[in-house]
Amino acid sequence: MSPQIRLAGRDDADAIGRLLHAFNREFDEPTPEPSALAERMRQLLDGGDTLVVLAGDGPDGLAVLRFRPAIWSAGLESYLAELYVAPARRGRGLGRQLMEAALREAGNRGADSMDIGVDEPDLAARRLYESLGFSNRSGVDGPLMYVYEREL
Repeated sequence: MSPQIRLAGRDDADAIGRLLHAFNREFDEPTPEPSALAERMRQLLDGGDTLVVLAGDGPDGLAVLRFRPAIWSAGLESYLAELYVAPARRGRGLGRQLMEAALREAGNRGADSMDIGVDEPDLAARRLYESLGFSNRSGVDGPLMYVYEREL
């Protein structure tokens, strides 16, 4: 039986906070406490430019999408801010199901593109994204694209 894939509501914020906290802890990244993340997610979900897709009864995974108006088209740009599957649930296609639902929901909301940032050593995530049609090349066999970020 396939796990339930659904859009998160405000009432799911505590579960989202726990998953996001676990994600950063797993990779030794600094993270606010789950309760602080839950409160921030309530604010973002209320704002209307953030969407969260949940997977499983736990829930066991999530995809967090952010939206903004595009410059070069009349549609929206979507950004996959986070994709996480609990370690015990990996290797069963849950990440793919989350991504397929995220792509579908982004299109339903009027997005005509999706951006993702992924670390070079994260080969499993890169394989997943590439299998879904994402590229880090500009144009057909064009130059390699980079994502840069900086703290302000």
